[in-house]
Amino acid sequence: MDTPPAYRHELYPPLEPNRGGMLRLDATHTMYWEESGNPRGVPVVFLHGGPGAGSTPNHRRFFDPAHYRIVVFDQRGAGRSTPLGELRDNTTPLLIADIETLRRHLNIERWLVFGGSWGSTLALAYGEAHPERCTGFVLRGIFLCRRGEIDWFLYGLKNIFPEAWQAFVQMIPDHERGDLLAAYYKRLTDPDPAVHMPAARAWSTYEGSCSTLLPSPDTVAYFASDVVALGLARMEAHYFTHDIFLPRNALLDNVGRLRGLPAVIIQGRYDAVCPAVSAHDLHLALPEAEYVVVPAAGHAAWEPGISAQLMRATERFKTLIAK
Repeated sequence: MDTPPAYRHELYPPLEPNRGGMLRLDATHTMYWEESGNPRGVPVVFLHGGPGAGSTPNHRRFFDPAHYRIVVFDQRGAGRSTPLGELRDNTTPLLIADIETLRRHLNIERWLVFGGSWGSTLALAYGEAHPERCTGFVLRGIFLCRRGEIDWFLYGLKNIFPEAWQAFVQMIPDHERGDLLAAYYKRLTDPDPAVHMPAARAWSTYEGSCSTLLPSPDTVAYFASDVVALGLARMEAHYFTHDIFLPRNALLDNVGRLRGLPAVIIQGRYDAVCPAVSAHDLHLALPEAEYVVVPAAGHAAWEPGISAQLMRATERFKTLIAK
């Protein structure tokens, strides 16, 4: 992609959805969805992180509302989708099927796929399953859900954020700390809110505390809120326990299916939650993708350097995808 002489750095102003609703997925799950921007514009779908974090109104603001038809939704078990934190019938193949259900519901032929963190994981999985439905990819903070990445999150972050890690393990007895994932999963799936909510807050606060290059009390407070904490912690533990319900290394092994589709990979150099090695490995497997390492940034999309590059990417895609 040729670099234009200038591009927008700031998020677009806040905007309200044109329409939205609750889409029944099966006997258990109902999906929250919304559509903003230009109803006749270039379709783009936003895939939130976690899994389980849910979407926010600010996620609409990465896209020019005069150009894009902006579709945002909450994945099953997350955000405003119901039931919150539900693990039954909650797998990556079902999430992929949900995206297709929403695409057909909105009568969209193809769309740009935008996802960060777990959203990048799901974007790759969806694109590899349905490349004919994708016009391109904007991927941030790459997470491939390999065992080493999960172990890093559970144990390796202690080397950079020892205080946050100590708070994370504090509620787990010493004899269970050899398998933090199992210890947390047991508590997060306990039906008693007095058991699962403290575990959810501890897990989610840990992730929020490690997500920015510089301390961000607002980020930590967002992660500690009840809806985000329960959806994020329970869903992450569920997906990590089951290796995201995909064959080992499936995302890299099948990345060739994305060949010929434009893609941008944006990675914070000091992303501690999803270290840069995963983005590096993805770029080695998909060398035609543009790879941007932001030198002074961590994991969060709201870091100034990260958000500026995300804006740059959506602006540049305006010249690549015809209405």
